[in-house]
Amino acid sequence: MSKGSENASPGFLVWRLSTKWRVAVDRAVAPLGLTHAQYALVASLYDMQRHGERPSQRRLADHTGLEPLYVSKLARALEGAGLLERTRDPRDPRAVQLALTEPGQERTRQAIEVVQGLLEQLLAPLGGLDSARTREFRRELATLLDVPLDPFTTDGEPDKEQS
Repeated sequence: MSKGSENASPGFLVWRLSTKWRVAVDRAVAPLGLTHAQYALVASLYDMQRHGERPSQRRLADHTGLEPLYVSKLARALEGAGLLERTRDPRDPRAVQLALTEPGQERTRQAIEVVQGLLEQLLAPLGGLDSARTREFRRELATLLDVPLDPFTTDGEPDKEQS
């Protein structure tokens, strides 16, 4: 454990790790013309397409945890770069469906390979991607991600105005 991290709060450590990861991914995918947020979007879209889904921007926003407006902005930039296409959903004219283009799929495959190498490097201290410690770490992270955090509620109950 790095000096100074031993007594740090869990929140601070989560923030530091997420910042470290974001910066590392940004640097790793920059030669491919992507940012970390764009990578998160195209990698998620790539996986969804592989499973036969052509998600709406809203569905992709829900999947990635990004704000819908930000997903729309990222999608427009990626469309301008020729990496994805945006089309109206024939079942719901208000919804926009997303799909990677052929060049988008190729670029995403390259980015996934780069980020997988980075992930192996990050997880080496836990024994690598397939270790028991990493599987437990993944379960712990998933547990934390499943906790709803709403600044306007406590104990799952909505705040009530007191008169």
